[in-house]
Amino acid sequence: MLTLSAFADEISPDPQVQLDVLKQSNVRHIEFRSILSTNVLALSDLQIDEFHALLQREGFKLSAIGSPIGKIAIDQPFEPHLEKFQRAIHLAKKFGTPNIRIFSYYPPAGSPEHGFDWSPWRNEVIRRMKVKVEIAEKEGIMLFHENEHRIYGDSPERLADLYAAVQSPNLRAAFDPANFVFCDYDPWAGWEASKAFTAHLHIKDWKYGEKHGALAGQGDGLMERIIGDAVKRGYSGFATLEPHLLGGGPTGGVTGPELFPQAIEAFRQVMRNVGATEQVIRS
Repeated sequence: MLTLSAFADEISPDPQVQLDVLKQSNVRHIEFRSILSTNVLALSDLQIDEFHALLQREGFKLSAIGSPIGKIAIDQPFEPHLEKFQRAIHLAKKFGTPNIRIFSYYPPAGSPEHGFDWSPWRNEVIRRMKVKVEIAEKEGIMLFHENEHRIYGDSPERLADLYAAVQSPNLRAAFDPANFVFCDYDPWAGWEASKAFTAHLHIKDWKYGEKHGALAGQGDGLMERIIGDAVKRGYSGFATLEPHLLGGGPTGGVTGPELFPQAIEAFRQVMRNVGATEQVIRS
């Protein structure tokens, strides 16, 4: 059974607009990445309190903290980033979600755009991931690793290595088929490498060579095949809309209030086509 959520900052920077659009589509969860054009980890305590109160008034919950943890170059200092990770844990507990999205580091600055050799840095990636996982285990937090463009875990092979090396039930996959397409990998190979660890789905489709996303089922992300297989495997959890229909980049994407409902309904059609059941959330 799938529960729909959304990176609502793709709708608008205004949190009230975000919630109003999602309510119209009967989606009651948010993957909290930003409001007011400010990343979740950079918001003040007052801004956090105000948004928390807004969610409670409007009957919304979080599917995860959509943090940028792990989106720094692997040769950058680790300790300051670890302090941000502790902030993400604090916010997860405040908002009542055990889930935090993370990444597995960029190459050093100045590295080639394609064909970077990760082998000299592989052990440092794994070490940093293990440190965060050990903290997560103690704090009762689930870490969802997204297969983002240019990070260590953007390829099916390195993803398989990452999960095998860390070996923790507190590190699971936030599977994003579009990111494999964007990186010129086979999304089915990515699914094969990730499916045993997948506990979170990001709903974004893409066509090879394009600069922005496609509606679910209309790209090259094998959306119906993958969601269908997830359903057959008994997947039950969040499916978070991240359409990127008007563009996207390292800090997020843009879809807009007009197109976002279309993205939701396109994925609901995918669900119907593969026999997936939606968990209906009542306000």
